[in-house]
Amino acid sequence: MAKKPGSDYSGNKSTTPPDFLNKKAAVNPIPKRQKSTETYVEGILDGDRVTLGQAITLIESQHPAHQAKAQSIIEACLPHAGKSFRVGITGTPGVGKSSFIETLGIYLVQQQKKVAVLTIDPTSQKSLGSILGDKTRMQDLSVHQSAFIRPSPAGDSLGGVARKTRETMILCEAAGYEEIIVETVGVGQSETAVHSMVDFFLLLLLPGAGDELQGIKRGIVEMSDLIAINKADGDRITTAKQSQKAYKNALHLLPATDSGWIPPVMTCSALEKTGIPEIWQFCSDYRKMVNENGFFQQKRKKQANYWLHERIQNDLRLYLQTNPAMKTALEHIESAVLSYQKTPFQGAREILQLLIKKN
Repeated sequence: MAKKPGSDYSGNKSTTPPDFLNKKAAVNPIPKRQKSTETYVEGILDGDRVTLGQAITLIESQHPAHQAKAQSIIEACLPHAGKSFRVGITGTPGVGKSSFIETLGIYLVQQQKKVAVLTIDPTSQKSLGSILGDKTRMQDLSVHQSAFIRPSPAGDSLGGVARKTRETMILCEAAGYEEIIVETVGVGQSETAVHSMVDFFLLLLLPGAGDELQGIKRGIVEMSDLIAINKADGDRITTAKQSQKAYKNALHLLPATDSGWIPPVMTCSALEKTGIPEIWQFCSDYRKMVNENGFFQQKRKKQANYWLHERIQNDLRLYLQTNPAMKTALEHIESAVLSYQKTPFQGAREILQLLIKKN
């Protein structure tokens, strides 16, 4: 029906649009024309940050059409990927991850490097919302032409890493970003996910916080390729040195790493920009060593296999939740399990048998 002045299409009275809005655009918005796969790929390979951001939005979308286009973009970019150095950075909240990453990122772009920062923001399990404020916290780095910052919601991903982060890294590599930094939430979840997608794993700790490891798993220390005691400035320098010595001694008790690398323990200050060049030198030394002994490619292959199986599990779970027949069958079996008519093992076996018969 015709729209009445001052009303919405339901006939309800509406507020008058502000003067700064284009009235015609507000009444008759022009739908955005979605780019072709070729256009996306061309823009990404040209290093266009806007196109890169739009392509990542498609990756994060749950819409089937967006997912299909995202996968075609990823496949086209894959031959141009794999040449970056991927660094995962974790630590408890308040350790200064964002400040450290910005200081490190600025140092790298000053070294004529192209840097992509993929930050993960916690998702509220109640509202399912995320603040996505890392661009605000990294104001200096975010405006640099050689840097790309992409905050993503953690969702329900294990280890505080967005489920699509690995695919996003492929696009960033195709866009020419040589150094990719992945920041995790660092809320005590298993960090296996981020460790399985990066080449170097850096753990940030606070000076004098010897008990903070009670809030994160000991396995994080075992996975770390470098431990950095951040905020080593002012009257905390002495405490930071003491923590450095304590963690050095503790690392001697851990088993040898598969790479042959001995994880160093450093002190640094993102605020005063101290210790950053030394930390990156260790990253470079590690990269050179694992390339020479073959561990780099060996680890990349293991990671690819891990994510293959992870994707199979995710897709199977999605199929059970979206296929009408399987969804109904799953609901019946869940009901039987909850009423103690079946064991979880019986239920799982029946679902598997239904999947085999269906296909």
